[in-house]
Amino acid sequence: MTDPASNAPRIWVDADACPMAIKEILFRAAERAQIPLTLVANQWLRTPPSRHIRALQVQGGYDVADDAIVERAQPGDLVVTQDIPLAARVLERGVDAVNPRGERYTAGNIAERLSMRNFMDELRGAGVQTGGPAAFHARDRQAFANQLDRWIAARQARMPAS
Repeated sequence: MTDPASNAPRIWVDADACPMAIKEILFRAAERAQIPLTLVANQWLRTPPSRHIRALQVQGGYDVADDAIVERAQPGDLVVTQDIPLAARVLERGVDAVNPRGERYTAGNIAERLSMRNFMDELRGAGVQTGGPAAFHARDRQAFANQLDRWIAARQARMPAS
């Protein structure tokens, strides 16, 4: 007999650069909605004791955590990442993606985001000071929580009743 939870949507977190406030929102949501949550990082991560939450530590190296997420994420899953190339890769596989500020990556906006990221990389490579990302605010946490709630509600509406 197949475990019905094995086909349930999962949440994957590119955890090396994910703000702790977002991880805490994810921990609470995984418990509340009983959704499997996996944090992927190249360092050891502390997670609360839960049958729904786990951490996957991968080897250090360029894109190792990204590759692990892409290998494991399935259509219908959600990936939380600030990494635009990773978001592009999972979108190609039918996986939903959102950044920690609650902005969804979509087929309609990913090409523009990749182009802007590459342009900024070129500027930095040429020695231009581009500044960093804007400070992370309470409104960003709220936008993320709202986006996560919408994703969970949509998934639960599609799941067959047990």
